[in-house]
Amino acid sequence: MFKISIVENRSQRRLVLEGRLIRPWTTEVENAWKTAGEHLAGRKLIVDLTNVTYIGADGEFTLFQLMRDGAKFSCKDVLTKHVLKQLARRSRLSP
Repeated sequence: MFKISIVENRSQRRLVLEGRLIRPWTTEVENAWKTAGEHLAGRKLIVDLTNVTYIGADGEFTLFQLMRDGAKFSCKDVLTKHVLKQLARRSRLSP
């Protein structure tokens, strides 16, 4: 099971992901990212991974693509932070 929610306030729009980040949900995340990025009116767009319980290979690729598109992430889990650090390193190394 996977859930995507959008939470907004004056300063930011949060794309809140919950559950297992695997195919076919990765396509839904990409679509939600594109939609959420529209009409920000100066607000920050943040991808909240706090309630993601698992990130598969497709999920890592999707997060990598979002990172390359300028996504900012929020998470608390040590493993998720580690995955994001690895993806950030990879992002800096690839042209």
